Amino acid sequence: MLNLRGVEIRKGALDGPAQARLIEALRPVLKAAPLFTPTMPNGKPLSVRMTSAGSLGWVTDKGGYRYQPTHPKGMAWPAIPPEVLDLWHGVTGQDRAPDCCLINYYGEGARMGLHQDRDEADLTWPVVSLSLGDDALFRIGNTSRGGKTESVWLNSGDVVVMGGPARLIYHGIDRIRFGSSRLLPKGGRLNLTLRVAG
Repeated sequence: MLNLRGVEIRKGALDGPAQARLIEALRPVLKAAPLFTPTMPNGKPLSVRMTSAGSLGWVTDKGGYRYQPTHPKGMAWPAIPPEVLDLWHGVTGQDRAPDCCLINYYGEGARMGLHQDRDEADLTWPVVSLSLGDDALFRIGNTSRGGKTESVWLNSGDVVVMGGPARLIYHGIDRIRFGSSRLLPKGGRLNLTLRVAG
């Protein structure tokens, strides 16, 4: 396990068969709540597409960043698959389940700028992130903007845990190596981020 600035990076936490099982478990979620292209409050679209599972989903649009109980198309978010909940409980040791599993899809050229996860009501719960598919260059900053950063390549099956003092650290994805994995038939990367939101 790597530890960069308090961020735990569990390399190879899920083997190939476990990753394949998760992809199968996510298929009905993506069918029930299709990926959409979110926009920032300034109207600029993000380069990732996203959806969610759980009682709450994270969205961004001209109304701001927030959690809400419904997909932008109006339907309730589907339940978080048991396989994903097992990952959360195994990594965190917590009895409480996450409210939200944010699913980001990174296609060719997609990235995510440095940001904090701070829209949750209680910031003492950890954030757990799972990479599936193509490699991604993960950048870790500080708990305030600016200063030196560190980067590490995340591979399919890697799990990142941000908790304690690292809960509010700035982080982002600079780029992906499109086509570096065969897990997703059309390439790209799925990132699952589990959070206690309410």
